[in-house]
Amino acid sequence: MIFAVADAHCDYLYGAMQRGYDMYSPKPMQCLTKERLRAGGVALQCFAAWVDTGLRSTPSMQLVQMLDRYHSLLESDSDFVPFTQDYSPSSGKIACLLTIEGGEAIDGSLAALRNAYRLGVRAMTLTWNENNELADCAVGKRQRGLTALGERVICEMARLNMALDTSHLSDRGIDEVLSLSSGAVYASHSNSRAVCNHPRNLKDEHIAAIAKRGGVVGVNFYSPELRESKQADASDVARHMAHIASVGGVECCCVGSDFDGMVRYPPDLSSSADLQRLCLELARKGFSDRDIYRIMYQNLAGFLRRLV
Repeated sequence: MIFAVADAHCDYLYGAMQRGYDMYSPKPMQCLTKERLRAGGVALQCFAAWVDTGLRSTPSMQLVQMLDRYHSLLESDSDFVPFTQDYSPSSGKIACLLTIEGGEAIDGSLAALRNAYRLGVRAMTLTWNENNELADCAVGKRQRGLTALGERVICEMARLNMALDTSHLSDRGIDEVLSLSSGAVYASHSNSRAVCNHPRNLKDEHIAAIAKRGGVVGVNFYSPELRESKQADASDVARHMAHIASVGGVECCCVGSDFDGMVRYPPDLSSSADLQRLCLELARKGFSDRDIYRIMYQNLAGFLRRLV
């Protein structure tokens, strides 16, 4: 049985902008291609525009370039379509949705946020791995929460119906988002801290709070966030999923691979083509076919339908 897959996070757009990644002729280290998406059963792929503060190009210009890459893909290949309320995996198309990783992309401007929304962005993380003018990140030495500007940004995101992605945000920042935001909240690629004690991973109380609000938690494939020693594999991903499901319910867990955003991947999850192996690991954990379908596709698709 081939399960449909929805993936909450990948960094293909940055690779396309900076490394010449191509959906049809992959470069070394590239994970996502059209062929691999098809082989893995991917029916819905979220494309993050990750902004790199180490580049000479400004974050806002990087965002423009990645949004252009995204829309060019949809315009050039009819097999890639925008995710809509009535999309079904049975269509044979690959549904796509735009997100932003790193609030630096909007350059502190609510107008830029609104324009990103008009161009199809439906979710944003406030930070990546650096503190910025909106909030503090999970791995920074300083662990404050939202700034005054960050609070204004999350209020505007709620008004627009743009989801607030808590991945990479500090614990205090997540607390404040859950307290202050009236909008949709989720974590596109964050694992369980109870399973692997890493500051990027979510505490059980945050998993439960996100689930209570109807949000989802996507498990990523980054080894240091999956296990505290040795190279991780698909069984470690399934272990995080099982714990998240035990805390927030099976309906809150989903896939957030982070493909094209890492240097090393689990050997049995090295590209989108391998995603059906994760279904086998979930079955070994005792999940039914119905619950595997929820985790692999339905939970994320249902959450994202609230945004389109």
